[in-house]
Amino acid sequence: MTTVIRTLLIANRGEIARRVIRTCRASGIRAVAVFSDPDAGAPHVREADFAVRLPGASPAETYLRADLLVEAATRAGADAVHPGYGFLSENADFARRVLAAGLTWVGPDPESIEAMGSKVAAKKRMAAAGVPTLPELDPQAVGEFPVLVKASAGGGGRGMRIVRGPAGLADALASARREAESAFGDPTVFCEPLLEHARHVEVQILADAHGTVWALGERECSIQRRHQKIVEESPSPAVNEDVRRRLFAAATAAAESIGYVGAGTVEFMLKGEDFHFMEVNTRLQVEHPVTELVHGVDLVEWQLRIAEGARLPAEVPGPRGHAIEVRLYAEDPAHDWRPASGTLHRFHVPGDVRLDSGVEDGSVVSVHYDPMLAKVIAHAPTREAAARKLATALTDARIHGLVTNRRLLVEVLRNEAFLAGDTHTGFLAEHDLTGTVDPQPFALAAALALAARRRTGHLPLGWRNVRSQQPKARFLFGEELVEVAYDPAQATGDTAVLDLAGVRTPFHVSTYGDLVEVDSPLGSVSLTLVPRFPEPRSALAPGATTAPMPGTVVRVSVRPGDVVAAGAELLVLEAMKMEHRVLATSAGTVTELLVEQGRQVDAGDVLAVVADTSGDRS
Repeated sequence: MTTVIRTLLIANRGEIARRVIRTCRASGIRAVAVFSDPDAGAPHVREADFAVRLPGASPAETYLRADLLVEAATRAGADAVHPGYGFLSENADFARRVLAAGLTWVGPDPESIEAMGSKVAAKKRMAAAGVPTLPELDPQAVGEFPVLVKASAGGGGRGMRIVRGPAGLADALASARREAESAFGDPTVFCEPLLEHARHVEVQILADAHGTVWALGERECSIQRRHQKIVEESPSPAVNEDVRRRLFAAATAAAESIGYVGAGTVEFMLKGEDFHFMEVNTRLQVEHPVTELVHGVDLVEWQLRIAEGARLPAEVPGPRGHAIEVRLYAEDPAHDWRPASGTLHRFHVPGDVRLDSGVEDGSVVSVHYDPMLAKVIAHAPTREAAARKLATALTDARIHGLVTNRRLLVEVLRNEAFLAGDTHTGFLAEHDLTGTVDPQPFALAAALALAARRRTGHLPLGWRNVRSQQPKARFLFGEELVEVAYDPAQATGDTAVLDLAGVRTPFHVSTYGDLVEVDSPLGSVSLTLVPRFPEPRSALAPGATTAPMPGTVVRVSVRPGDVVAAGAELLVLEAMKMEHRVLATSAGTVTELLVEQGRQVDAGDVLAVVADTSGDRS
């Protein structure tokens, strides 16, 4: 039976919504966006042909409301729904609601989603189909360590914890269950043996309703933080032809065992030449662009065509060259991957790269959603060329207003072990790539640029009657105070060219209030201008611990009067879809506890006070 999709509702937001809209434009299909209140001005809303508001802010109020999404599709006259990834993309009940409303579901049958929705049940089914699997361990009866705690529903690294001994198991199970319940509405978790120094390799599958299944190349996704991928590539540098043949056969068997139709991914852990099944993602993956670039296909177009009843050609498109993708997040790798929210003043990535982005200049990154800003993907004839192209594009990018993981990504792409293909899921733990940068030349360039802007025929800022003393400027680089002396006569405008050990190096300076962004071939630095005469601030009580970001308190681990060591967990915040532990910065006694479970807090709110009572004699 042939279906014609004329108007498509995209039940998602941000980058993936824009990605689907792009294919709709090329295919002559009208696109309907949905948006929460924080997303009212988002690019995906403006780019769609129609848009429907979902009142509220949190995912639970908006993008996770199947009833509102189906109602929006009906009101907008859509005849099909594309779920994107995340949110309800792997929710069989949502797929059934879409079909019950007489709409076309752009995805696999609800039965296939359900079959793979529980990782516990999926592993049993795959084992029966002859796909290699790791043993499932009862969380209450784990005897050997290390183990990996995993959420049975959902994916994306949420609800996963590594446990290396019995002492940490109970806390890991409780934390994983909380995160799984919050992310997927299902707290079920299980354990399996942890494969140290293994690789995360997955196979893209595409299947039509007429019995044809494509195994469309493999992707390596081993470089991860908090069990979430940040660098993906195709093909894998570790997969030879024999392993590839066996991977493709296992992925095809997995798809055929559940009658799969549409785009999906079969994920494996690979160690040496042996691999074990992890899960089937019954949706489009975040990292799908690397497959598209290597194989010359539009996976979203094929999702739509398969939903309309089209047949796949018998011959699978072969690979060409190498593609690498990085996920650019608004987060601080040096501070436990702390997410950032706020205004992105400037966002520009140059070069011959593909940019799949949910943001643009002036976008506001909300605390309610994942902090991923964009995916940047490079394709080249060789892996080395792709890595070089991608690292250069990231270095030359203008990303102003929010801290990001950009520097870390560049360090990965230029790392010798990465370039040699020696990657595994513990790569970031093994390689310290959060190295520091010398802020002095950046601060000097900022001082010169600011002096040039203030020179308007009056005395330049910092003029002194004592000619022998140079004016000085002070900036904050993170929490570090940086002071530079400069000659205002050398001020040259927005671009300051400095002589660094005989090498002329340009620094481009942009300002947004007190925020100063400095970009150069050496990298980029964010500075905060310290005023010469700062306004007095109310001082925090000694030992006060403040919220590093807006979020919700999901666990309080101490009580007033408790004696804690430095680094002890005080409480846990949930922010931007992840849990973040708030730790005591010094040893002492909890004298004040100002929050309780379930409370919303803003960045800078005082959460607790840990007083140094070591000198008390009473």
